[in-house]
Amino acid sequence: MAFYSSGVEYGLHSLLCMVDSKGDDREMNVREMAELQGVPFDYLAKIFTRLSRAGLVVSTEGKGGGFRLARAPELITALDVAQAIDGSKTVFECKEIRQRLAVFEETPPAWACEGPCSIRAVMDSAQQRMEEELARHTILDLARRTFRKAPDTFAIEIQDWISERRSSR
Repeated sequence: MAFYSSGVEYGLHSLLCMVDSKGDDREMNVREMAELQGVPFDYLAKIFTRLSRAGLVVSTEGKGGGFRLARAPELITALDVAQAIDGSKTVFECKEIRQRLAVFEETPPAWACEGPCSIRAVMDSAQQRMEEELARHTILDLARRTFRKAPDTFAIEIQDWISERRSSR
């Protein structure tokens, strides 16, 4: 089972679509992004509602309307997107099992309850590291990685695809 929903993946990929090969952001509408990526329009529209509420994208007026990044792509992290779409998540919920051992009968001794649970401490550390890692990677970083590994024609193909869709409206 995945920790983050598919919405986080859709959101990250969609924000990547909104950055060109030079690192500049571009306006796109949800229908274009859904069609380009082969993802359900209705689901992506809900994701963009969450991204908008979180201040990561802003809606634009005009023919067709769409969205732009609300901040520069180097200021939007993978963690920002994950939290906007799925909310804050905790990796682990400590049930304080250490206090319920049968040998304690009904009252655990003080030493068993002292300080944080060692298992919880490890899990909290893992969550902190995961969030730090997600916070290290921005939309611009991810876009640059994509364009670095793609052939030079990829950026042109994407721009041509967008232009064709817009001219047929």
